[in-house]
Amino acid sequence: MKTLWLDTIDSTNSEALRRLPELADGTVLAAREQTAGRGQRGNTWFTEPGKNLTFSIVLKNLPLLAPEAIRLNYLTSVAVASFLESHGVTAAIKWPNDIYVDGRKICGMLIENTLGPGGRLMASVIGIGINMNQKVFPQLANATSLALCTGKEYALEPALEEFLCGFEGLFSQLDSEELTASYSARLFRKGVPSRYHDLLTDCEYQGVIEGVEPDGRLHIRNLDGGDYYYRFKEVSYIL
Repeated sequence: MKTLWLDTIDSTNSEALRRLPELADGTVLAAREQTAGRGQRGNTWFTEPGKNLTFSIVLKNLPLLAPEAIRLNYLTSVAVASFLESHGVTAAIKWPNDIYVDGRKICGMLIENTLGPGGRLMASVIGIGINMNQKVFPQLANATSLALCTGKEYALEPALEEFLCGFEGLFSQLDSEELTASYSARLFRKGVPSRYHDLLTDCEYQGVIEGVEPDGRLHIRNLDGGDYYYRFKEVSYIL
């Protein structure tokens, strides 16, 4: 992978999409300062300049059809969790792809795909923000960082290369059941009775996460009876 470091940019994902035709497969755009980072559900990703990893990975001509794009989510989530675990920090994946440590968010991501003929995935821009050295989060009440977890400071460029090495190593598992199992085993609150808000019925209930289905839906067992299966934006965690 080839990494291009940018001093200041609005969003690495936005820049990658603007430059997508000219960027080679495996290009990584990393920003020392990101002024308008984007997250899931149209959220803004706030980050202190020079303190965290904010980057986007460009992948092209992937061997996936649109319904299989969920596997990129598995790959990236497991890669981030494994990176944190290599530094002695146990991470959990809050479905679909937020990374939590001790109940606090340490990483978010935004994956944007371009489809070609026949619904084939022509390109994917995988935006990732990992809180590394930031210690104060005035706009995020439930955030943490690797430095807060370990008491250490981290050089960002070597940390990014370390992450990318692990990401590439996992890529061979993209179509494997092993990758799905690794993702499912790390699910936040898996097996723990917790409160959820069903956005389809506007009801709250006590349930237990059982895992993910082959199509990426989240499986929650209602403790009052019944099994529910959710797609993105159909359920929320009550934290």
